[in-house]
Amino acid sequence: MFNGASNFSHNVDAVFLFTLIVSIFFLVLITGLMIYFVIKYNRKRNPKATNVHGNMGLEIAWTVIPTILVLIMFWYGWMGYSDMSDAPENALTIDVTAQMWKWGFKYDNGKMADSLYIPVNKAIKLNLTSLDVTHAFYIPAFRIKKDVYPNETRTVWFQSDEVGKYDIACAEYCGLNHSYMYNKINVLSENDFNKWLATGVSTDSLAVKDSTTQVMSN
Repeated sequence: MFNGASNFSHNVDAVFLFTLIVSIFFLVLITGLMIYFVIKYNRKRNPKATNVHGNMGLEIAWTVIPTILVLIMFWYGWMGYSDMSDAPENALTIDVTAQMWKWGFKYDNGKMADSLYIPVNKAIKLNLTSLDVTHAFYIPAFRIKKDVYPNETRTVWFQSDEVGKYDIACAEYCGLNHSYMYNKINVLSENDFNKWLATGVSTDSLAVKDSTTQVMSN
């Protein structure tokens, strides 16, 4: 957490952390109260049960406070989703095709590749479509995931701020070899990317560091 490699990583992590803290707080609170009431009002100490007819203050509190917290979670999630849905006009557009069991990438100049190459610090817009079944385009280090459907074009955008190699996975079960549908996104410097786009130079000659282990294991 908080070690992603895109412009959305920290916001997504912050929402998850906030949700996790709230969930743990109420888990501890409710569990603690249950244990306390079991001990305090057990049969030995209270052989004759006493009916409680209600407490207006408590009922308002346990209705209003969770509602406010849920609305805060929704607001943070909605703001993040809105940012992810609004790609900049100057974004580099790449067409992504999913099929059993691989990804294909096509650039504006007609160049095609079986791995994704992008420049660092540049907004990237992906047009996603599937040739067969439902897939899901997922880059864990970038905190982005988008379902990909047949006969429909969907979009996702991001901007990476770290040169390196990162995993691309299909996060939707798509058949027998679904687990093989892994690929790489290669984030290059602007000069290296332009060189690759024009000539097709391999990443080995561009000395791209594989950052998958660093990003995913911390």
